[in-house]
Amino acid sequence: MEDFLGQESPPGEAEVCKEPRRKRRRSDREQRFRAFPSVEQSALREYERLESRTRRVLSNTYQKLIQSVFLDESIPSGVKYLINRLLTLIEKPSLDPIYIGLFGSTGAGKSSLINAIIRQAMFLPVSGDRTCTSCIVQVSSRCCDQYEAKVHLLSDQEWKEELKNLTKLLHRTEELNREEEEWFRDDAVDEAIWKLQILYGPGAENKTYEELLKVKLKGKVPTSRIITLKAEEAEELSVQLDPYIRAQRRDGYADSAGPHIWPLIKHVEVTLPKSELIPEGVVLVDIPGTGDFNSKRDEMWKKTIDKCSVIWVISDIERVSGGRAHEDLLKESIKASQRGFCKDLALVVTKTDKPHLSEYLRERRVGSPVIQSPREAVLERNETVKRQRSLILKEKLKRKLPADSKALEASDLVYTVSAQEYWQQALLTEEETEIPKLREYIRKRLLDKKRRMVTKYVTEAFGLLILTDSFNSTDKPPNEYLHMSDLRGFVEEKIQLLEKTISQCFAHIEQPLREGVRNARTSYRKTLGRCLVRSRGNQGFHQTLKAVCLKNGIYASRTLARIDLNEAITQPMYDQIDPVFGSIFRAGRASDSALMAHIDAFKHSLQERMTEIGIRNGWKYDSCRTSFLIQEISAILGGLEGHVLRKKRRIYESLSTSVQNDLKACYEEAAQITGKKACERMKDVIRRGVDRQVAEGMFERAQERMQHQFRQLKNGITEKVRGSVSTMLTLASSQGSGLYKELADVKNEYKEMEKLHRSLREVAENAVLRRGMQMFLLKMSPGKGSPAKPHFHPRASTP
Repeated sequence: MEDFLGQESPPGEAEVCKEPRRKRRRSDREQRFRAFPSVEQSALREYERLESRTRRVLSNTYQKLIQSVFLDESIPSGVKYLINRLLTLIEKPSLDPIYIGLFGSTGAGKSSLINAIIRQAMFLPVSGDRTCTSCIVQVSSRCCDQYEAKVHLLSDQEWKEELKNLTKLLHRTEELNREEEEWFRDDAVDEAIWKLQILYGPGAENKTYEELLKVKLKGKVPTSRIITLKAEEAEELSVQLDPYIRAQRRDGYADSAGPHIWPLIKHVEVTLPKSELIPEGVVLVDIPGTGDFNSKRDEMWKKTIDKCSVIWVISDIERVSGGRAHEDLLKESIKASQRGFCKDLALVVTKTDKPHLSEYLRERRVGSPVIQSPREAVLERNETVKRQRSLILKEKLKRKLPADSKALEASDLVYTVSAQEYWQQALLTEEETEIPKLREYIRKRLLDKKRRMVTKYVTEAFGLLILTDSFNSTDKPPNEYLHMSDLRGFVEEKIQLLEKTISQCFAHIEQPLREGVRNARTSYRKTLGRCLVRSRGNQGFHQTLKAVCLKNGIYASRTLARIDLNEAITQPMYDQIDPVFGSIFRAGRASDSALMAHIDAFKHSLQERMTEIGIRNGWKYDSCRTSFLIQEISAILGGLEGHVLRKKRRIYESLSTSVQNDLKACYEEAAQITGKKACERMKDVIRRGVDRQVAEGMFERAQERMQHQFRQLKNGITEKVRGSVSTMLTLASSQGSGLYKELADVKNEYKEMEKLHRSLREVAENAVLRRGMQMFLLKMSPGKGSPAKPHFHPRASTP
């Protein structure tokens, strides 16, 4: 009883069936849709109405059930199931946020792009090619009266862990002369010194870990580890926020004015009030490009990338061709689409207002029309970049994803944007900057997700009301025990078949894994050699290598390219499995290797059998129960997708994680090495350690661990299906089994839910009609003219 009777009504819904304590004002509800055109606003209002009324019906039903069993000493299991399912649906979030990750390197223009999208110039700090944003920044909107930012700090324990590693990085067991000190010093050391000076003052880099624990931090750190900033205007919050998220200059004095806590900042959440441009439910995430030396921040960096359903790889027009940083970011983004939630990936080329006309005109093909103005040159060059980079990106995706992946079918794989021109419009119109195009993409993404969520929610709720109402029905079909027995036998048979097909599905990864192991064994020494050699020899690499070993093979800083020895060594395995792995976990299209397609086939076979048995054996007199079974099957199996996606990351990373675990002792040994020729000695320890582990079957162990993860996923799926379906069939059994009792009358709620379910089709039809009318009006309306520009006559152009 206490499992679900701790409260008489679900959290947040206590007064739903009466009068809510505090209704959201109508004007606030309207503000939520300000980012959408009127046609889309109408559709969203209808979806909101359907969802709100459905929640009210569920809450009324929940309270009636609670009241009907409140004094009972024992509650029938069928009623327990119903009450718990109702509570789960009532508490279900209205919409999970859509995270759009802006993933780019230093100076690529991520912050400038966000500022343009939200139409708040200089809101986030921008500064040319220099690193400006020092941490992950999330920007979203909601119905509130003020601009707000929450600065999340590392916990005391998390900072102590980093402090210990920083002091180890700076530790010397031998006295080095000035020349040797400069020779050993590198970016890792510079960053470690700067962090300590910011927090503890000049000279902190010379203190031990124990000594620094006794030193009071220069900045004030709240016990909650969260700093909340609020302001009435965007400019006011921007000024308050700037010192927390702007990367501190190393060429400045560490004792300068500021909060002195930059190294402690984990991430920042910014909330805009009632935005007309970014709808509530969308989160724009400014993601620094390389990760972080701190383990918690680096893990959060990875998790943030993985939870983004959309990733925009940001690269400015001058670096988009051939730059290593751009290629690394693109590679990491494609990995995120394999291991995480990312379904849409696009390249956003920034700063496209830079014409570089003399170079561009020299490169144009012979016979091309004469360029009349800088604007024409920019537009033509942007179209060329789109065409070329789209082809290149598609080729990269084809090597990693299934050939028929949705990501390859996207109409826009590349955007060419200019935040500067969005504000100035000296060369391009607002539309030509493509900022409005990105906003339109965001709106459509949210609208589509809302439509799917509400459709599923209303359908699931209707199934529960069907069964609740049928509990009090006096019409019982004949021979129901026999029918249920038949159905249980069929279900078990199908579950065994599902288990077999999942095994066959996962078997597709075995051959690529074996080939990957062979490739990794033959190439690991060459790969390791590349990772451990720098163009300047050991100069400036000693402490970076030490940092790599301190973090078990991984080093990330705000300025250098990410180093991951474990991933590099296992890359030949990933190269082999990536297309098959993507095929296994893709959604939508059926194939022998697509997991969700097999689960969908299992669902449809159960639903068809239930309908068939119901018609043949008399369930036509109890069609409500048949409908419930069919819809509840969809709910149970629909929930498996989230379970599978959450497991996917762990499976994908199992190869590099396995190698990292096997090499842990080797890294720890190398990290302890200091003094003369330390760099070469560290490299020798790493090489010998890797050779030893490879000889002992390191890659084969990684293969087995991934296959073990797949087997665990298969077993988890079949166990969840068997348990949930069994409970559902028990629930649908006759009242004579003692599982039920007479419940409160919910016929009114059932009728209301039936109307709402019918309304789903009407809303969809209305949306189609509105879209058609909108397209018609757009075609009939005159096009916007471009701003008048002086003609440009090139001094010399290639004909």
